[in-house]
Amino acid sequence: MQKSELRHEGVAHPGLDWLRSSEPGRAWLAALPRLVDECAEQWSLQIGAPFPYAYASLALAAKLTEDVDVVLKIQFPDRESEHEAAALAHWDGDGAVRLLAHDPERHALLLERCRPGTPLSTLEQDAALDVMVGLLPRLWKPAAAPFRALADEAEWWSGYLPSRWERAGRPFERDLLDAALDALETLPGSQGPQVLLHQDLHADNVLGAEREPWLVIDPKPLAGEREFGIAALVRGGELGDGKPLVHYRLERLSAELNLDRERARGWTLAQTLAWAFEGDDVVPDLVECARWLLAE
Repeated sequence: MQKSELRHEGVAHPGLDWLRSSEPGRAWLAALPRLVDECAEQWSLQIGAPFPYAYASLALAAKLTEDVDVVLKIQFPDRESEHEAAALAHWDGDGAVRLLAHDPERHALLLERCRPGTPLSTLEQDAALDVMVGLLPRLWKPAAAPFRALADEAEWWSGYLPSRWERAGRPFERDLLDAALDALETLPGSQGPQVLLHQDLHADNVLGAEREPWLVIDPKPLAGEREFGIAALVRGGELGDGKPLVHYRLERLSAELNLDRERARGWTLAQTLAWAFEGDDVVPDLVECARWLLAE
């Protein structure tokens, strides 16, 4: 197919603007038009429009042939999505989009496209949880290297949480910080079997598809115990906000997936607080969610 004719303005995306604050980010944004063109040529793609959401990658609609729609995804090199291609290959289409090709040098992935692509968050909460109770056991396949261990990620979070709390001006109570640090100290060494986890598996990262009714996208993979695997769904406002709903999701998912509820609560609280920092600021909604998880 004809090489893409995209220029910088054709791949610009407001969701990526935060990258302009760093030299590596600016360099990656400047290289995007070239990367898109090189991937289009390498895989014989006809490139379409970017998808509406972007943060740490650019995803574009594309055609592999006139009858085959795909997604071209080019990642900003990032710790959490470092092994996304390996995770998709490990799942091999079982409950997740298929990886069709991977160019590690360009951090580019060619992916199966979900049609109609409707997010799971459009369903009523219990219907969405029904879907996830069916999907999650399929995703929890035994895993080890190259995926980063949940224990290593927990050590990283506990290493930066106190200093970021101080730099942000102690924006929440010390008891909440201590609860997260306690979970990060006590949970990693007593985990169950290690499986492949998607640490950002909220309801907007599950899309309606044709090959299966619902497929998971955008893994940020870790290898760890199953109890961690519901964290993003429990806290995720995509299925409704508020303490009662957060506790309901924790109770229902723990019970129906046969998980240790207290371990799941501890992991969710800890990751929610670890992800609540943006530079020297905090995300108030995530802090409040951590409070709901601490309160019984």
